[in-house]
Amino acid sequence: MKHVIFTGAAVALVTPFNEDGSVNYDEFGRLIDFQIENGTDALVIAGTTGESSTLSEAEHVEVIRYAVDRAAHRVPVIAGTGSNDTATAVMLSQEAEKIGADALLLVTPYYNKTTQNGLYVHYRKIAESVKLPIILYNVPSRTGMTIEVETAARLAELDNIVAMKDAVGNITYTANLINRCGDSLTVYSGNDDQIVPMMSLGAKGVISVLSNVMPRETHDLCAAALAGDFRTAAEMQLRYLNLIHALFIETNPIPAKEAVNRMGFRAGECRLPLYHMAEKNAAVLEAEMKKFGLEGIAAR
Repeated sequence: MKHVIFTGAAVALVTPFNEDGSVNYDEFGRLIDFQIENGTDALVIAGTTGESSTLSEAEHVEVIRYAVDRAAHRVPVIAGTGSNDTATAVMLSQEAEKIGADALLLVTPYYNKTTQNGLYVHYRKIAESVKLPIILYNVPSRTGMTIEVETAARLAELDNIVAMKDAVGNITYTANLINRCGDSLTVYSGNDDQIVPMMSLGAKGVISVLSNVMPRETHDLCAAALAGDFRTAAEMQLRYLNLIHALFIETNPIPAKEAVNRMGFRAGECRLPLYHMAEKNAAVLEAEMKKFGLEGIAAR
């Protein structure tokens, strides 16, 4: 079996901003410590939930650097370094390696949609430029691109492409992927509402938005599934399902940031064009958070 970066629940962490839009590093440190102290299994920095698409290249590198230093090897730090420009993805990946990140998360190129052969060459170029283990990020709802199963199998032949974050949302795709790739590619759920179904097929955990507000519970859900206790895991999946839906009632990470702010952290607003939640949707999120006593817990 190839190197396994983590098992369990990795948080796709929000990036907190000050009122002037700059990164709030003091609060970023608090969020990192909160996650690690509450059982998160890995940190994903500057991913979709971390608003990577609105970070400048300098901010992108500095956010990863800060997370690596703050985590101090307590859990793996996975740096989101994907881009729709291969050269930029190579540069960010090399910088993350120099900084000391433990692994990379590479989203498929977006907007300038390529072919499956183009995808393969894109990822191969990045993989050849670094030694870090790589997680492919397959999220067609965001990018308009899907890594087909045969392309994933081809990529898995490269030594440092070791995993996929599968956010396709199609359990048949997941089954075919795991059946085709076996131990050559660790699969993580990219959707919080599908953790248990995907783990029942052999996925090793989740890269989670839910973990921003419930790191311990998301870890425990995955731990139950990894132990083969799918009855307990399924009960937990269903218990948190309405909260998961509320966290995606608007475009991620808008509700996630609202939730983290309601917990008592100073996550600030999303950067435009993402905008704060509509009142009716915020009320739904508030009601679901209150069911689990999440409001204000960071200030207690």
